[in-house]
Amino acid sequence: MRKITLIVVHCTASRCTSTLTPAALDAEHRRRGFVGCGYHYYITKDGTVHPMRDITLNGAHVKGHNTGSIGIAYEGGLNADGKPADTRTPEQRQALTALLRHLLMAYPDISDIVGHRDLSPDRNGNGTIEPAEWVKVCPCFDASAEYRHLFSTPAGDDSNDTQLDETVANHLQPGPAPETGVTLPPNQLKEEKVMKPFWKTTLRVLKFVCRLVTWLTGSDGNSGTGDGNKAGK
Repeated sequence: MRKITLIVVHCTASRCTSTLTPAALDAEHRRRGFVGCGYHYYITKDGTVHPMRDITLNGAHVKGHNTGSIGIAYEGGLNADGKPADTRTPEQRQALTALLRHLLMAYPDISDIVGHRDLSPDRNGNGTIEPAEWVKVCPCFDASAEYRHLFSTPAGDDSNDTQLDETVANHLQPGPAPETGVTLPPNQLKEEKVMKPFWKTTLRVLKFVCRLVTWLTGSDGNSGTGDGNKAGK
């Protein structure tokens, strides 16, 4: 079992007026060359928490911080005009807080909850990640500030604890669903960054074959019978 010390909150950068199903999110990540969805949990607009990647496996959600972290994404992050915005529904807010509290109790080594943008490079070296340094604005709200109180408020001391616990029980799916979840055994997993989509590999092979044929036939592209003068005939 890997040691988990960090939770990273993301958004899917999809418009609040659109719908992104767990299956569609998983397919999108696979098109990018991942073995499946890079997030461990996905919270749709109705507040349902969908397990996506087995919690025992490293995620693929933030470069340089996938080892020892849990990635959680909420559906949204763009307003109707396609501009970055905190589009969390009341159901998503409640479910996210409930899930975070649940994970903090399950993994006592977790020492920080941050947004994706908070892990951007500190380019000026002043120890603070400033807006000008953000690689992206995800998750479009200050996750670190919003959830800092979870570390100082023991479970049961929050007046909403009962409601939050019910949220986890009611919305945490028993998955991951076979068609979306990533549960590959460790010996079948590869680092997502070195995995390439199939079409890119195929294109490279075809180019190599073409160069090989050209070399074997001694053709340099300028020999032949002057077909270039027959265009249009």
